[in-house]
Amino acid sequence: MSEVFQGSCLCGAVRYEVATPPKAVSHCHCGQCRKGHGAAFASYGSVPRGDLRIVAGNDELKPYSSSAGGTRQFCANCGSSLFWSKSQGDFSDWVSIALGTLDTAFMPSRQKHVHVSSQASWFVFQDSWPKST
Repeated sequence: MSEVFQGSCLCGAVRYEVATPPKAVSHCHCGQCRKGHGAAFASYGSVPRGDLRIVAGNDELKPYSSSAGGTRQFCANCGSSLFWSKSQGDFSDWVSIALGTLDTAFMPSRQKHVHVSSQASWFVFQDSWPKST
């Protein structure tokens, strides 16, 4: 039996389970991700939409259409950013999970930094970090 990954928001009102390990782990430096997380970048891992199950707090989960076809979901009680997904096009059958909300230990086999051309002016990369533009 494969491991089930569990996660939650800061206040615990929204709890979820993921039936597969997150893939395509990336640390996004775009302006929307920086603002949505209040940090230098947002760390996401993606799973097939059918592998994500909201265990509690579905009524606290609020959507925000951040771009054409792109929706971010957060806890309306504590504001934790939880999920990001596309409603159409490539990868619309996947959902990206804010990895900081995982409660189960997770170690990706690969990860990369993306949209580094938009990185915060105060953030300094270490030479050993993998990145793409």
